[in-house]
Amino acid sequence: MCATIIEPHPALLGPFAILLLSIAIFPLILRQHWERHYQKLCALLAATTCGYYFFALHGAPRVQHAAGEYASFMVVVGAFFVVAGAIHLHIPRSASPLANVTFLFGGSLLANFIGTIGASMLLLRPFLHMNRGRGTAMHVAFFIFIVGNLGGALLPVGPPLFLGYIKGVPFLWAALHCWPQWLTATGALLVIFFVADTIACSRSRVAETPSTHFHCYGKWNFGALLALLLILVFIPNGVREPLMLMVAAVSYFLTPQRVFGANEFSWRPLIEVAWIFLGIFGTMIPVLDYVEIHATDFHLASDARFYWGTGLLSGVLDNAPTYLTFLTAALSLDHLDINHLPDVAQFAADHGSRLAAISLAATLFGGLTYIGNSPNLLVRAIAESRHVPAPGFLAYTIKYALPILVPVLVLVGLIFFRS
Repeated sequence: MCATIIEPHPALLGPFAILLLSIAIFPLILRQHWERHYQKLCALLAATTCGYYFFALHGAPRVQHAAGEYASFMVVVGAFFVVAGAIHLHIPRSASPLANVTFLFGGSLLANFIGTIGASMLLLRPFLHMNRGRGTAMHVAFFIFIVGNLGGALLPVGPPLFLGYIKGVPFLWAALHCWPQWLTATGALLVIFFVADTIACSRSRVAETPSTHFHCYGKWNFGALLALLLILVFIPNGVREPLMLMVAAVSYFLTPQRVFGANEFSWRPLIEVAWIFLGIFGTMIPVLDYVEIHATDFHLASDARFYWGTGLLSGVLDNAPTYLTFLTAALSLDHLDINHLPDVAQFAADHGSRLAAISLAATLFGGLTYIGNSPNLLVRAIAESRHVPAPGFLAYTIKYALPILVPVLVLVGLIFFRS
């Protein structure tokens, strides 16, 4: 982190816990009240934590750093949201289990080139359209697993691997060293999905009405602006954000409104994500500081412990700073400095298995909860805006992540990170 780390009082971890519990429980028991007042709760909890840091701990630089990260995060997410919303893909395939598996695998591959945010925003709407009339919470959950998270495991075109790249991890390192683990996890999830979707399809009575032609409306957004956004990801902070806003504005005002209409485009999903992540970024400051200060107390002496430690925290915290925290801890064990490029390159060469454990855990475990990775909540919000049933916060974790994703993650850990 750029700002000075301050030892937080354990009580400061409370607002983050309150926010997580609120997101999990209130939509179930007080849905109408939650939808009307969640913005106030997110702002209040964030203001409480940041205010204490600012006035009591004199941690203004730490708060400013978090605010800058939040602003950058929202610009990146918002730009991809707008440009992807200006592209309408019509897939000439019916929603058969095999077609869905092919689509999800292709989406995971594409996400490694254009980032999980870009791929999720581009492909979610056509995926839901393919499954119109029989799309379920299961389809949303597997899309998040495979496209929104596993799709970020091989190339550093987005968080968290982008942070490693700018610190000195070679661009193609993960692609060359992590593809067996990625393929194992992706293959296992696709097999599970194929079986579950086959059962669901046999019970569905929705008539298939496949079209005969593939259509891409607003293709100039895909060929030019989406590619430009990907390039801008690698531009330094401060310069990147205004350029991304310009790209989003050009896309929004020059794209015919019928394209947005075909996608049922709405600002509501982005607004919901903005408020919730305002609360998350604000209340997460002391949690991340506490983890970074006490990382050496976790007794991370093996690849397996780095895998599970990085992974479990990536599931409940933002996976990008968690990745950076554990990478810093791993380097410190060998008295290496994460801010020294040759040290990071040396670590990648000498401790490839450990770096793979940290990298894969940060990307794969991001699908454990809705807040583990930035596209997760946005996918859910878009699905709900299109009247597709999406699992709630608890249902997503209990019904899908724990019984489906966790066994796959255990399998990867047992095969590749036992020591």
